[in-house]
Amino acid sequence: MKYCICSLVFCLSFVIAPGNVAALEPIPDKTVVLTFDDSVKSHFTVVRPVLKKYGFPATFFITEGFDFRENKQDYMSWEQIAQLHADGFEIGNHTRDHVGITDKTVNQLGVQLEGIDQQCHRYGIPKPISFAYPGNAITERALSVLEGHGIKFARRGGVPEFPYEEGRGVVYEPYQDHPLLVPSAGDARPAWELEDFTRSLDRAKQGRIAVLQFHGVPDTAHAWVNTPRDKFEAYMRYLARNDFNVVAMRELSRYVDPGKVPQDPNAVIVARQQVLATEKTHRGD
Repeated sequence: MKYCICSLVFCLSFVIAPGNVAALEPIPDKTVVLTFDDSVKSHFTVVRPVLKKYGFPATFFITEGFDFRENKQDYMSWEQIAQLHADGFEIGNHTRDHVGITDKTVNQLGVQLEGIDQQCHRYGIPKPISFAYPGNAITERALSVLEGHGIKFARRGGVPEFPYEEGRGVVYEPYQDHPLLVPSAGDARPAWELEDFTRSLDRAKQGRIAVLQFHGVPDTAHAWVNTPRDKFEAYMRYLARNDFNVVAMRELSRYVDPGKVPQDPNAVIVARQQVLATEKTHRGD
């Protein structure tokens, strides 16, 4: 049934993205985007040195939500965030207060984005052009706000194709997925083993990109999205040994024109849901 997913989505591309949608550069097979959410202190103390060891770019999505301002045991300081930028990593926007963006809260999105932008300016960090939806909550009404704010790419989770609890997801298919609704191929969880990590990478080929979502390594404040250090190091070692093309979110613009969007942002999501439901029926789940 994997072939059915590819065939169905391929057909959709001619409906939702007419015209020339050639990427600026061909998308190499095994292209992976590394992203890290929530301003967790271990991003600086653990993730940073591991990424530097392998020369991997990454995007750190920054929020001042939770108890960021008072709790410097679990969260980075802005000085540390500025150092990540100085090291060459991308700083992305994750809203000031970690507000889930729904139909009820989307009217707050502009202010939430601006809160992080102001802090970035204060600490000499460029205005973010990448965004991650807090809690992976999404609404189509956010797209115009993000676009108007200069956001080029926005990462969601694996929902609604897969339940949030599983940490599973789908690869990003440019010009079929909206650039402001880029899905996560995997959202790392404590119980993940190497096979779970590699499953998230399997379909990163033929123009598809695996966008990976991590939280803390470890995540001492949010145990349900914790990644143990030894597992994270094994994941990064796997990418290095197998010659993956690792990029930050902003580097997607090398391969994808974010100005070319599908006519219906939900079409590819619905198509995937239908195929996954058919697979589930055939398995007898």
